[in-house]
Amino acid sequence: MYHSWLDRWDERRARRGEESKTATDFVLDADRAFPGAENIGSIDEFCVLADQAVADPSFFDEPGGDDQRFQRQDEWLKFPSGMSTDVEENNVVWAKITESGSFNRVMVIFHHWNASTRSHQIAKFFSRRGITVVEIAMPYHFERSRPGAVHADYMLSANLGRTIQSVRQAVWDGRKLIRWLKSEGYREISVLGMSLGSWVAGLIAAHDSAVSKASLFLTAGSLADMVWTGRATRSIRESLEPVIELTDLRRAWGPLNLENYARNLARTDLELHVVLAKRDKVVVPEISQRFMQRLKAAGAGPNILELSCGHYSLGMPPYILLAGLSLKRFLSFR
Repeated sequence: MYHSWLDRWDERRARRGEESKTATDFVLDADRAFPGAENIGSIDEFCVLADQAVADPSFFDEPGGDDQRFQRQDEWLKFPSGMSTDVEENNVVWAKITESGSFNRVMVIFHHWNASTRSHQIAKFFSRRGITVVEIAMPYHFERSRPGAVHADYMLSANLGRTIQSVRQAVWDGRKLIRWLKSEGYREISVLGMSLGSWVAGLIAAHDSAVSKASLFLTAGSLADMVWTGRATRSIRESLEPVIELTDLRRAWGPLNLENYARNLARTDLELHVVLAKRDKVVVPEISQRFMQRLKAAGAGPNILELSCGHYSLGMPPYILLAGLSLKRFLSFR
């Protein structure tokens, strides 16, 4: 009875989120994903470039630059993104810092797709326990929103190239922020990613040895499968399905598939924490479990918490409390 009510609550929440989403044109836009890739007109050609990006260990290495361009005022930090896009607001990265008074530990949070507010309660909870919390704005979110847009449609869409560009930009921005935090004296750096933010946090953890702990909430490996099967991305699938098969989409978005970096995530100096929802209709359990199996096969030993709730109801008591306590134990463990 209770779980039936919970499922209905998640469905109502999903419908509200669906109101502003509409199907858009399918676009390759290869030169956004792979600068210099001009005259790419077929899915096969796009997939060849994606395969090359997966094999390139430097694909997610953000460009070095002058870190003196970081500007801090009180609890706000802003700095130029390492990637320039055609949306001016998106080219400046904003982050909110909730200080703990200690330089021992810091956690960088990457929020879910279309997040409208930062996680004040989470930041306050952990800052009181000696962990400084930095909540970064992902591309096209918060202060970086595209003027006139009702949701972050440029972050994840049927435009294959722009989606790769946006996630890659998020990884570059996160890594640039982490480099600054290290220069400021923070010693232990953790990342927390929620839903789409977990893909960004996971990619950063896989490519940046400065990250010692990564917590991934409502995550999976294949972004293509998440979009194809997920409740929140029906409008994107509606645009994709007439022109591309799932097998090709998996290959096209291969650079964003965390399963392709399972060995990186299994490195001995990285600890992993995962929170999954057994009744999730957005990131369905099948693709999450496949990712967990891939991690274990690579030698990782993720600390996994599975809760009997849905994607959105994870934010309700008692589930959010259980997830928060599990994260607290993970971050406090030495």
